[in-house]
Amino acid sequence: MPWWFWLIVVVVVGGVLLAAGLVHRVQEVRRAGTPVLLRRLPAAQDQGWRHGSVHYTDEALVYYRLTALLPGPTETLSRRGTELFGRRAPAGTELEIMEPSMAVLELRVTERGRGVTEYEIGMDPVLATAFLSWLEARPPSRSRRRRSAP
Repeated sequence: MPWWFWLIVVVVVGGVLLAAGLVHRVQEVRRAGTPVLLRRLPAAQDQGWRHGSVHYTDEALVYYRLTALLPGPTETLSRRGTELFGRRAPAGTELEIMEPSMAVLELRVTERGRGVTEYEIGMDPVLATAFLSWLEARPPSRSRRRRSAP
């Protein structure tokens, strides 16, 4: 068989594997997380929104963008460094991608090495309540684990 035949086979098999990986990621992200829209600020009112899901851990809010090809999280927001500084309803052209009943939470995240980054996260009001409960239940910033005496 000529060399170009094998090249075509490799390209086709690679494309099929890439498509299967993307479909698997979309299914896993949708199945295992809380659906949200997230964007970094500053952004124009109708730009920058990305669909995805979040997973809550003890230390961070982990965001997986729905259409990203990377296997890991797209953003990780430190739980201790996250501060809510505003809440609003979707407005203008945001209503094309969000339900009018959704809540848009404005977050300020302070992380070592990255400084301060602002985000907006859009979610159902019930999910926003759960998110705020998770955020408020974080341990105080002054708390540290004490070593037990030997």
